[in-house]
Amino acid sequence: MMQLTLIRHAKSSWDDPDLSDFDRPLDRRGLRDAPVMAQLVAGRKQQIDVILSSTAVRAASTAQYFADALDCEIEFFDQLYNADPRRVADLVAAREEDNVAVVAHDPTLSILARHFSPQIPHMPTCAVAWFTWPANSWREALRTPPARVQYDIPRDTA
Repeated sequence: MMQLTLIRHAKSSWDDPDLSDFDRPLDRRGLRDAPVMAQLVAGRKQQIDVILSSTAVRAASTAQYFADALDCEIEFFDQLYNADPRRVADLVAAREEDNVAVVAHDPTLSILARHFSPQIPHMPTCAVAWFTWPANSWREALRTPPARVQYDIPRDTA
């Protein structure tokens, strides 16, 4: 069984016009939503073996909330910032772990989520989408439709 969890970074701040896009931190809403969504995932007992995260400040901060709640490791990848969806799929396909999460950005994650489930219209900030396949490898799983899909957004957890 293979499980992929896509997590869009939590809401970021635009308060400091001197910061680059890469360096923007989480804003107040992001600081509220990230731990709530991380606890939601932890409360469902859905295992995540490793989180692959963009190195952008807002993504790394979001990933840390999930890693703390799930007691798992984070690996940071510069290439997840403004990544092509195929590059994300390639990173996942190269993994040995069966339960992988990716914390990254849009439009990449919305494109991937729609690819796996056309019912997911968009990945708003701090959205979490789970995809499960009855497969033995990522290469096999990523070529077929998932058997199970779960999609949650912060607005629906309030």
